[in-house]
Amino acid sequence: MFHPVLPIIAVLSGFVALVWGADRFVMGAAGMAKNFGLSPLLIGLTIVAFGTSAPEMLVSSMAAFTGNPGLGVGNAIGSNITNIGLVLGAAALVRPLTVHSRIIRREVPVLLLTMTVAYGLIAWDGQLGRLDGALLIGGLFLMLGWVVREGLQGKGDEFGAQVEDELPPDVSTPKALLWFAVGLVVLLGSSRMLVWGAVVIARHFGVTDNVIGLTVVAFGTSLPELAASIAAARRDEHDIAVGNVIGSNMFNLLGVLSLPGLIRPGPVAPEVLTRDFPAMFAVTLLALFFARGFHKKGVLTRVEGGLLVASFCGYICWLYFDTRF
Repeated sequence: MFHPVLPIIAVLSGFVALVWGADRFVMGAAGMAKNFGLSPLLIGLTIVAFGTSAPEMLVSSMAAFTGNPGLGVGNAIGSNITNIGLVLGAAALVRPLTVHSRIIRREVPVLLLTMTVAYGLIAWDGQLGRLDGALLIGGLFLMLGWVVREGLQGKGDEFGAQVEDELPPDVSTPKALLWFAVGLVVLLGSSRMLVWGAVVIARHFGVTDNVIGLTVVAFGTSLPELAASIAAARRDEHDIAVGNVIGSNMFNLLGVLSLPGLIRPGPVAPEVLTRDFPAMFAVTLLALFFARGFHKKGVLTRVEGGLLVASFCGYICWLYFDTRF
């Protein structure tokens, strides 16, 4: 007989521990980097940016290692849909978002290009293989290099200043090393616990690992972005609110999606190409149209934020009816 209490507790506890572990991991890594002389801007553009996607990357890796790569694929794509529809939409509902930063405006075409490349690699043969994973992870390093270069060339840019404000407080090197180690251990343990609980629940209810990754796991691992973007919107740090979403989505496609291919290559469910990727493209293009469409450029209003949240809810309903009937 199935007892749902334990796997549900494992999933919920895993989410909480993932968020806490990622925060400690970033604090330790950023503290060590700062103590060794790395500039605050570089730390913000690399270590802190990586830290926000650490939960997705650890969950994807653990899912692939335990023989459930579909959960990792679903997590990457589902997190992107959640980030645009729910996270960005909720932030705009809190306060209309004005995007001033030159860096963020340049990142949007790169995000669209990244989505197209990821789709093309999988659609080519319906597989997510090791070569695909290697190309995606290589793109991640290229993206990091590009972001750092742009940041260094635009030191006076408002986004650069806001990123530096987001850095953790100064900590001593021994304390930073301790938090780094503790955060890494918690990330590993909580991701394993979350994947176990999600797989047990999925098997009981007869849904695929991919669907669980697209919904429950994607929502849970997007909680840090949701909290960070809403907090940034309330502080009128609009570029941080939007930048968290754009940066996280590029990390998901290049870093998170690459891991199932590298660790456990194999076929991808057909609905990923016919349903989930198109939904990700649609909600991203909708947000871009709202920001640059029929009114003043660079503004997401509350009404448009509500429409983005509605598009996310519509996708969840689509998933429900598509898997139930």
